[in-house]
Amino acid sequence: MALTADQRDLGALRAAADAVEREWGGIDILFANAGIQAFKPLLEMEDPDWHDQIDVNLTGTANALRAFAPAIVRRGGGRIIATSSTQGQHGTKFGAAYSASKWGILGLVKSAALELGPHGVTVNAVIPGLVDTALTRHEDRYAQAISDGGREPSGDPQRDEETAMAMLKAKTPLGVPWVEPADVVPLVVFLASDAARMVSGTSFAATGGDSAHVTA
Repeated sequence: MALTADQRDLGALRAAADAVEREWGGIDILFANAGIQAFKPLLEMEDPDWHDQIDVNLTGTANALRAFAPAIVRRGGGRIIATSSTQGQHGTKFGAAYSASKWGILGLVKSAALELGPHGVTVNAVIPGLVDTALTRHEDRYAQAISDGGREPSGDPQRDEETAMAMLKAKTPLGVPWVEPADVVPLVVFLASDAARMVSGTSFAATGGDSAHVTA
């Protein structure tokens, strides 16, 4: 059953949760995965540049938990999984709003794990590295990666893509510019399974080795 809603709208998410509960008799698993990304230097950042990502990524994820957790509690327990990012563990040049939103998800997950654990609900985060999707494969991302590496983008999309890929490969221990969606899936499946019944309040990463650059 496919339902479409804006996760910034708590009422719409609560209506979706009610519809699923009526149709299927309960909710066992929530995977809060929706998110957006954009780049803007802090010295040029306007309110919409900040709020778009914070409202969708962080507030939207909190809304998903608030909307669906009551049904999972009524079910007698279950699993909640949220998507953070390696950029929620370290700074991102020109990406302060995104890093802040994804860092906030880690705090949200840990707090929710404390509150929902007594109800038999586990709450964890998945931390993907750069994933080969439309969120990553675009000129702004290439320019950000090149700039982060101390060089200037050329403005030629194909040339900048090649340069960015080479720089990302050199940075990542496993020598890949990004991971595939299928590389992240097993972590989500594990956290949603009975095998993870004693796992809560933590995070699991699939980053091609980029996690080695995270020190805290």
